[in-house]
Amino acid sequence: MSWIKTIPATALEGEGVARAEAGGHRIALYDVDGAYYATADICTHGRAFLSDGYLDGHLIECPLHQGLFDVRTGAPAGAPCTVAVRCFPVKLEDGM
Repeated sequence: MSWIKTIPATALEGEGVARAEAGGHRIALYDVDGAYYATADICTHGRAFLSDGYLDGHLIECPLHQGLFDVRTGAPAGAPCTVAVRCFPVKLEDGM
């Protein structure tokens, strides 16, 4: 597997979620208590950007219909979302 540098970890400070581009994919990156996660940035239900949503613990709330996804697994965690969002592996290296 080859790794793609995206954004500095400091970009996640405050909200805990930020948008990035990796390999032609728009992704959302999350910092949950010092653990980093990445999912596709598009909600599978409403086609809204998850990086614009509200992160509460390990759940990201879609800003369009307030559906929830678990950022650790991509699994839907609240209606109206029923289809998982794609997850990507993450590693922190040199602050990126």
